[in-house]
Amino acid sequence: MKLFACQACGNVLYFENRVCERCGHRLAFLPERETLSAIEPDGASWTTLADKGSGRMLCANAEFDACNWLTDPGSEQAYCRACRHNGTVPNLSDPAQLAAWRELEVAKHRLFYSLIRWRLPLTTRWEDQAHGLIFNFLADDPNSSQRIMTGHDNGLITIALTETDEIERERRRLEMGEPYRTLLGHFRHEVGHYFWDVLVRAGGKLGECRAMFGDDTVDYGQALQRHYAEGPPPDWQQNYVSAYATTHPWEDFAETWAHYLHIVDTLEMASEFGMQVRPRVDRDGELTARIRSNPYEATDFQVLVNAWLPFTFAINSVNRAMGVRDLYPFILSPAVIAKLGFIHALVRGAAKAGSN
Repeated sequence: MKLFACQACGNVLYFENRVCERCGHRLAFLPERETLSAIEPDGASWTTLADKGSGRMLCANAEFDACNWLTDPGSEQAYCRACRHNGTVPNLSDPAQLAAWRELEVAKHRLFYSLIRWRLPLTTRWEDQAHGLIFNFLADDPNSSQRIMTGHDNGLITIALTETDEIERERRRLEMGEPYRTLLGHFRHEVGHYFWDVLVRAGGKLGECRAMFGDDTVDYGQALQRHYAEGPPPDWQQNYVSAYATTHPWEDFAETWAHYLHIVDTLEMASEFGMQVRPRVDRDGELTARIRSNPYEATDFQVLVNAWLPFTFAINSVNRAMGVRDLYPFILSPAVIAKLGFIHALVRGAAKAGSN
């Protein structure tokens, strides 16, 4: 993520800011310019100070304080590039469900920030009724013992509203034996399944992907049952980024995809703050890194690895000093780094094709 500056007063702004705390200007994100702009009323529309544009409209979900993005210039659509992928939303007349949905939208908009920056192909369900990307945010039925499960099915991503409950999310994390469980992680993982369909299967990369992640024709249901019955192999960290990635090649791809987005997004934020790691006792420079470059522009994935490893060693150590869990509680073995490199090449190839 990037830092922004208010065009009216120069105050430093963050991606989720709705109002500049210094000058009071309302703020909106311009997805086509990938920037946050101070805006001023222009009749029924808005003027953007970032580019002096006029006649801009806020996404319809701004009415519920669930979005601060602008719709595309000249578009008659009521929803922004992120919200037009919504399908079912919760009962917004219920204050608890409305608050939960707002939390989900924060994570979803961070996801779309990355997808838009990569110029990745994004098709709505209305443009492609069979395979378009659509999100359903569903609440558990209080009259039923059946729980909504987060998952992906041919472009349809279901996110369980109960995941916004921190106590419930922590309970599930412990139940599943996970070191990490966040809303943003769910979005990044599930959209990885969607892009496996779009970039791998439909993109002619099946052979290369199978050589890296394994044979995806293995029965998924049986693989899932085996994973929950037997758990991951004892040496799983040598080849997989997480225990869940051992379940099936599809899950390995989605987990690796999610971690790639974790790395790129976090390194961009670190770069925005001009962070560098230079341990006093590191005489060989193995844990030294100056995080100055834009990870979205890196051609060689090893450049990201060389910044990521020292950065996470440092931040994990800081977290431990506060008595909290590691920011990044994962090991990147050479095999995992190779898989992340595959995702890097896949994404960069799609981004290049999208810009032509």
